[in-house]
Parts: sequence; C-alpha cells; structure tokens
Amino acid sequence: SGEVQQVIMADGGAWYVKMGASIAAGDTPFGDATSVTGDGIADGPLGTPATGYTLIEAESLDAAASACTDHPHIKHGGQAHVYTCIDMGA
Repeated sequence: SGEVQQVIMADGGAWYVKMGASIAAGDTPFGDATSVTGDGIADGPLGTPATGYTLIEAESLDAAASACTDHPHIKHGGQAHVYTCIDMGA
C-alpha cells in the first residue's frame, strides 16, 4: 500500500542520514533485466533479482555487512547482498 511505501521511504532516508559520508554512491534502482548465458539471451534476472545498489565505504566486508543490518530492505522483510569492490587499477 502507499502508506507502507511511505514508511519504507522514510526508513531509507533515515538510514542514508545515519550512513553519512560512508555512502560513495547512493540508492540506484534497477529496471528491467535480461540474462546472458552460454545458452543465449533470456528475459529476467538469473537467481534472486536485485532491485538496486548502494556503494558504501567501510574498513572491511564485515564492517559493511554490519552497517547494513538495519537497512530498510532488511527491516521490511528483504535482503541485501554485500560485496567487496576490487580496484583494477584503471
């Protein structure tokens, strides 16, 4: 419902304020997905679909995961995948 969506948006805003300068790029939602494999191209994502991404700066993968435990997606029944970005020296 619209009321639930407003609560989630407010929780998201509070989480971003709490994270402050550790947010390197924020709240980028994904649209439609297409999967490409050795079998060809198919509509939709592979596995669990992602809804967007946020880049955060943290001292370690564990610290980044800990910072996400109160993310609004978690609070409202969702999940988050936390990855380390590898600098390829480009």
